[in-house]
Amino acid sequence: MEVSKKNQNLSSFSNDEKLIHQSKHFLLELYRCDFYKLNDESFLRCTLNRAAKVAKATVLNLISNKFEPQGVTAIALLAESHISIHTWPESNYSAVDIFTCGQNMMPELASKYLIEALMAEEHFLRIIERNPPAAVMTQIRTVV
Repeated sequence: MEVSKKNQNLSSFSNDEKLIHQSKHFLLELYRCDFYKLNDESFLRCTLNRAAKVAKATVLNLISNKFEPQGVTAIALLAESHISIHTWPESNYSAVDIFTCGQNMMPELASKYLIEALMAEEHFLRIIERNPPAAVMTQIRTVV
């Protein structure tokens, strides 16, 4: 089976199922960042925590891993979804993923905060509008 290399829009929803555009998925690439910040696991955990709070998200958990000889992966698990970062200090590069559910979280503020905190001289941001069924947004979930 051959898969097309071009982006495709596929739809399998019936006409009566309502979709909403209230969830966003930010793919943020940061270039020419500070090597030491990209390699500091503690700094990155604090930075993700602060980015989540700036964006008005609820942090449920933070997990991270420091690699040898360098690099860090960290994830902030949010009630609203997640923020993750993967760093390559030797290339002064990091890849950030910010996925939001609902209308209250402001991923734009988290992105701006991360760009500044990591001293990125260049960045590239792609925003994907997620389309959950309308029923998903009416469900009330609480943090236990």
